Amino acid sequence: MQDLARNPKQIGNLIRRARKQRKWSQTQLGDKAGLRQETISLIESGNPATKLETILAVLAALDLEFRIGPRSKGGAAGIEEIF
Repeated sequence: MQDLARNPKQIGNLIRRARKQRKWSQTQLGDKAGLRQETISLIESGNPATKLETILAVLAALDLEFRIGPRSKGGAAGIEEIF
């Protein structure tokens, strides 16, 4: 999976999709990331006040990484699954 996101809502959608692909509940993801279910819900709904540290913890729990690169045709920061 290599998807691009330009705003908190798109990041939340990518995280939700990755969680559902693993068939995890928000509570299960929260447990793996050391966060509350309510925090996972806020991230997935695109809360712009979410700290980068919190998003990185969720990405680590999902075995995803955050990459920053130059913008290309329609591109932005990406979230990528590590195999």
